[in-house]
Amino acid sequence: MPPLGLRRGRAWAALLGQLLRPPRAACAGPGRPHSQFAEAVLTSQLKPHQEKSNFILKTPKGTRDFSPQQMVVREKILDVIVSCFKRHGAKGLDTPAFELKEMLTEKYGEDSGLIYDLKDQGGELLSLRYDLTVPFARYMAMNKLKKMKRYHVGKVWRRENPTIAQGRYREFCQCDFDIAGDFDPMIPDAECLKIICEILTGLQLGDFLIKVNDRRILDGMFATCGVPESKFRAICSSIDKLDKISWKDVRHEMVAEKGLAPEVADRIGDYVQCHGGLSLVEQMFQDPRLCQSKQALEGLGDLKLLFEYLTLFGIAEKIRFDLSLARGLDYYTGVVYEAVLLQAPAPAEEEPLNVGSVAAGGRYDGLVGMFNPKGHKVPCVGLSIGVERIFSIVEQRMKTFGEKIRTTETQVFVATPQKNFLQERLKLIAELWDAGIKAELLYKNNPKLLTQLHYCEDTGIPLVVIIGEQELKEGVIKLRSVASREEVAIKREHIVAEIQKRLLQS
Repeated sequence: MPPLGLRRGRAWAALLGQLLRPPRAACAGPGRPHSQFAEAVLTSQLKPHQEKSNFILKTPKGTRDFSPQQMVVREKILDVIVSCFKRHGAKGLDTPAFELKEMLTEKYGEDSGLIYDLKDQGGELLSLRYDLTVPFARYMAMNKLKKMKRYHVGKVWRRENPTIAQGRYREFCQCDFDIAGDFDPMIPDAECLKIICEILTGLQLGDFLIKVNDRRILDGMFATCGVPESKFRAICSSIDKLDKISWKDVRHEMVAEKGLAPEVADRIGDYVQCHGGLSLVEQMFQDPRLCQSKQALEGLGDLKLLFEYLTLFGIAEKIRFDLSLARGLDYYTGVVYEAVLLQAPAPAEEEPLNVGSVAAGGRYDGLVGMFNPKGHKVPCVGLSIGVERIFSIVEQRMKTFGEKIRTTETQVFVATPQKNFLQERLKLIAELWDAGIKAELLYKNNPKLLTQLHYCEDTGIPLVVIIGEQELKEGVIKLRSVASREEVAIKREHIVAEIQKRLLQS
């Protein structure tokens, strides 16, 4: 056999020979020398390596990684949310990350331009899901379901301009709860608002307010103010921006960009600056314009009933009737709501974090019917919790107060002070794992005891079990408290029970 260097040389020569011998198709054209073809092939082969030095290692715009510390915080937030959903009797559901493009089009109004379309792979035209609501409606129609109470935690994607500081991303997590079915008015709607209150209270985010309105009131207001019906959704989309820009800017958009008559815009302005409680609902019943609209009166009637139920739930003081609340998505048909945090004073060295709404939702009675060939409707109402925005708030708060986070849940560390005790450590840790105890050891044959103890202190592991020659001879295991550094000898056969006892007491 030739030496390795010679073999490599021959292999390289063979490769170069192949490159200099172009395929027939490549040299079919006249006047194309073999050397030019070889140069082109070599260039294409080398180009990725030459460009590698210019490669920037980063996440795509509007996305982010989450460190182990951040994941601990996120999991705690999600646990509060999902526990609440389950407490209210919801079943879990998951759907594909992408849907048929036709399933998503014409469901989101002006926001449809934010949908991520996938490249055609020679089959179906697909898009990444924009929210979890439309896939839920598709699932209901596809499986011919008439009622369901479900929750869904999953990622969604939107091609909007991200604002990372405010928790706005192109890829983000949504936590949805929905009640589908034909039930008596406003009972499911009131429960959705109660769930939002429970979650925001449980997350201890500070004081909050939930704004409510009804699409029928908005449509009745538009009609009686003189908005052409063809412009209802476009004007609704403009009104939805009032939490981000001033009424002056919204009015300009409606008049200059959407062609609304100035006097009509001014009539709308008289309404959208009104907000209050049940008394405002009753006041609107007497409004000379709104009382001419049957659908506005229906919406006001449901809001009055809703406030009665909210009072019984003990949360009416957290709810405000706000005529500026529109919710821009086209599929809403009735009550809509949005939760905002009432900004507490930020520490002197911190900028106040304005993240907008942290939860939102509403009634969408026609969406399931859009997927049904016969148009059979299934009334639905639901809510979505803004996990990324809540996480931004919690993360900033933890930085401000310098809170330390444990990234693992390890309860016991298996250590040894001597060499050649790997087998005993492995037998002991297997016993702990089999008993359901969360345990770790260092992946070294002969680790130093001080290194092992420092690891426990650094990672917050509360207990250490130590086995060495003396312990093996006496049939005991030393159990050490990392915090107090106290050690006690426990009989080998009793060690699991003693650890379980201590963990229950902690």
